[in-house]
Amino acid sequence: MKTKIAITALVLAGAAAAFLYTRQKANGKDQMRTVTAESGPIMEAVEATGSVEPMNRVEVRSPIAGRIDQLLAEEGDKVAAGRIVAWMSSSDRVAVLDAAKAKGKEEHLRWLDAYKPTPIVAPISGDVILRNVVVGEQVAASAIIYAVSDRLIVSASVDESDIGRVKVGMPAEITLDSYPDKTAVGKVFRILFEGKNVSNVITYMVKISPNRIPPYFRSQMTANIKLVIRRKPDAVLLLSNAVREGRGGDKTVLAPGPDGKPARLPVEVGIESGEMTEIVSGLKPGDQVYLQSKRYTPQSGPMSSLLSFGRRPGGGAPGQQPGRPGQTQQGAGAQRSRRSAAPGD
Repeated sequence: MKTKIAITALVLAGAAAAFLYTRQKANGKDQMRTVTAESGPIMEAVEATGSVEPMNRVEVRSPIAGRIDQLLAEEGDKVAAGRIVAWMSSSDRVAVLDAAKAKGKEEHLRWLDAYKPTPIVAPISGDVILRNVVVGEQVAASAIIYAVSDRLIVSASVDESDIGRVKVGMPAEITLDSYPDKTAVGKVFRILFEGKNVSNVITYMVKISPNRIPPYFRSQMTANIKLVIRRKPDAVLLLSNAVREGRGGDKTVLAPGPDGKPARLPVEVGIESGEMTEIVSGLKPGDQVYLQSKRYTPQSGPMSSLLSFGRRPGGGAPGQQPGRPGQTQQGAGAQRSRRSAAPGD
């Protein structure tokens, strides 16, 4: 009976191996496909996230407690330093004018001319990014009336492993989550010295000034930034996973040889940017190389269980105890029984 089981296992294993060999041979052409080297732009960049924020944000506050009489600026307006942006009446003026108004129009006009309102002026030139009150509102002294920003910039958080490659004056590309199809360009103008530690990750703040402030920029918008280290407008490009690296760091590609068979070809690479790699030498636009896929192996195939049929982790034929050739589990049990019974003999 044991002999029949062993023979059956061998027959099944042989059939499975033959099936897998035939399948791999039939699908041999699908194991590799060709890709073509192309010409195009490529750049090496440090990627970071950040936000749009004012370079200088100044709050315009009420000099006294009182009532807002008139607002002369709205959010988005440009104002010059010293321009009157609002008028307000002190609490005393409000009380006097209300009493005069109750006495009649002439009395009210007389006090209006005698008791002037208080002007509120813009401290800097820039854009109004916040209006915090409405006409007729009662406010306390030092209440925020407006906020003015002189210029919008982008602050980017850069990992400490990349900060050494970032330099002042480096060009940058800025894309906002709200406008993913639009890209603004700018330059790094400041790198802060003090880092931030968040969950044991150290980052440094990098300030970027857009060359031109796009009209769609708004304070606190989320930004994705590429800090450009180097860029080539016309390079030989190849899919990165077609390039192989040897133990010594040498780079090669698998290309059709003179006899038509695949052959290793040494190449020199330049900028590596995600899916694409620059080929400095060894290939030219139009050259084809092979892109290898994972081989189909019995160990990973659906028939691998058949190939292992009749074998146990420790080896031996069916019914044998792992690691104990010639001894069946029944024999092992008999030995254990004999050992346990020995003291009582």
